[in-house]
Amino acid sequence: MKQSTTILLVIGIILLVNVLSQQFFARLDLTENKQYTLSNATKDILRNLTEPVTIKAYWSDDLPTVMEKTKTDFREMLFEYNSISKGMVNYEFINPKDQTQEQEAYQSGVIPQQIQVRKDNELKLQNVFAGAVIQMGEQTDAIPFMAPGTPIEYPLSTSIKKLSVIDKPSIGLIQGHGEPGMQELQQVVQTLSILYNVENVDLSGDIDIPVRIKTVALVNPQDSIPPAHFAKLDQFLGRGGNMFISMNRVKGDLQTAQGTEFTTGLETWLQGKGLDIEPSFVVDAASGSVTVQQQQGFFRVANQVRFPYFPLVSSFPDHPVTKGLEAVMFPFASVLRHNGNEISTFTALATTSDQAGTQTPPIYFDINKQWTPGDFPLSNLDIGGVLEGNFVNNVPARIVVFSSGQFPLAGGQGSDNQNLMINSIDWLSDDTGLIDLRTKGVTSRPIKQMETAKQNTLKWLNFLLPIILVIGLGIFRSFRRNSIRIKRMQENYG
Repeated sequence: MKQSTTILLVIGIILLVNVLSQQFFARLDLTENKQYTLSNATKDILRNLTEPVTIKAYWSDDLPTVMEKTKTDFREMLFEYNSISKGMVNYEFINPKDQTQEQEAYQSGVIPQQIQVRKDNELKLQNVFAGAVIQMGEQTDAIPFMAPGTPIEYPLSTSIKKLSVIDKPSIGLIQGHGEPGMQELQQVVQTLSILYNVENVDLSGDIDIPVRIKTVALVNPQDSIPPAHFAKLDQFLGRGGNMFISMNRVKGDLQTAQGTEFTTGLETWLQGKGLDIEPSFVVDAASGSVTVQQQQGFFRVANQVRFPYFPLVSSFPDHPVTKGLEAVMFPFASVLRHNGNEISTFTALATTSDQAGTQTPPIYFDINKQWTPGDFPLSNLDIGGVLEGNFVNNVPARIVVFSSGQFPLAGGQGSDNQNLMINSIDWLSDDTGLIDLRTKGVTSRPIKQMETAKQNTLKWLNFLLPIILVIGLGIFRSFRRNSIRIKRMQENYG
């Protein structure tokens, strides 16, 4: 009777836990960047849904362990989305087994990828699906493929936000002074277009910057900017608009190997806002490279040569604009300094390493120069930051400034150079908080880059910890049984 009561009690507790788990969800997240904890931005999006969202996850079976883990993480995240949205987000997993299902997934925007899988003790290439289709009403959006280690929450929450938003805010790309167009900034425009309308803004007409535009971007101007255009920018700031600026104070020509001073009028305009841009080249021991044709015997070979005039920043402050970035290259950067103007404050976002220096133009770029520590007597020079203040009409506004006009155009597709510009504009324009999720993924910690002692410690800890835990549990149980036996042997027991 007692045993039956215990069994019924256990079954009742299990049923109660299952019922409560549908309403409440909790998980201990010990990862560095809270990879398994949903952000407040995501929770706000889910709680404000007015229409149901259906998510179809097309995911192949029998995948390598690392991809199975991504699938498990995605499933658990969808469970949380369903719980927080109070059932407004529904999902299902589909294993595309036949040609019809594969075609359905492909036409919906889920793209299969070829990976190596082990079958019958052989490595084979196989097309696998690991993506999802998000649908709200008649609208759909797709996550083509979720590679292991890439952010999951950002594309999912962004897709839901994209489908649920009614009126997108607008971002303006200033044109007319030799700035790159949308085609040259294709990836930046494509990413921003998810949540914003990106449009060109020509300051040369009679029309002011449209009210619908929240932020304008002025990227790498090559010509002088007339005073009338600065007046329109002041008017824009005076109504609370924000600006992103990437500009050069010096100019480098790799074809002629010459470096010269460069002006557009923008440096004078920013000086009045409280920011001085020094007309000199920053050099940094931590730098990017340039491709140089060098003679080797009878052949000319393209080699990568370290070029200190391209500072490579890999350490960033804890700020939404730079959160999650790993490395950004700034070609031909200059030093930024706040001049003490009381109308503004300056917060650094990008600084050189502790081995840096400056060179005043005109200069000649000697590719074969043997750089020494004496060439880098300075440290932590600011080359990017945010200027905040009541610049016009006593209205608060923000200007993100980087002293390298080419940095958004440098680096390959998907590099942190583009992410930095995207993050900056997102931070200036968006109040959802989704910016924090874009680079939220698994941080790379290659063991080969660690010190030997640390490597050995981690290896032995990984090997011995499970054994120690098992032995410890055995000792604990042994002591507990001995204690119980001793108590039972006492005369007054029971």
